[in-house]
Amino acid sequence: MADRKTPKTDRPKTARKTDAGQDDAKPVLLSGGNPQIAKGYGDEPVQAYIAAMPGWKSEIGRRIDAVVERVVPGVSKAVKWNSPLYGVEGEGWFLSFHCFTRYVKVTFFRGASLDPVPPGASKHKDVRYLDIYEDQFDEARFADWVGQASRLPGERM
Repeated sequence: MADRKTPKTDRPKTARKTDAGQDDAKPVLLSGGNPQIAKGYGDEPVQAYIAAMPGWKSEIGRRIDAVVERVVPGVSKAVKWNSPLYGVEGEGWFLSFHCFTRYVKVTFFRGASLDPVPPGASKHKDVRYLDIYEDQFDEARFADWVGQASRLPGERM
């Protein structure tokens, strides 16, 4: 089978090079303003994602991250599929979030088991969503769900 060159349109978007040939610091924003951050494990890629979130969404990202760290000491973090993930080592991932044009969508992988159940339904029976709009973040409710979610079996990815 002959080698096939990857068409330019199939290549991932990357930060542009400056005149000096160095990457500029801004990640590419994908559809809805979701930052394109390289897959990585630990706090660093999650903080890069949060810093790249546009406008008011960056503050929501910082608040989500702070709540999760406070409620789940030693939480595991990663960025996969251009979304931060949070989990408990050896137990899997319990939460993720993603930027959309008008809101930040939080995914609880075992959200159907939370009490009360988060409002956003999913085609997956266990998954529930929380859409956070500007100035509409109930931090106390979110912290309660994070605590519950972190004690459930996580998603292996």
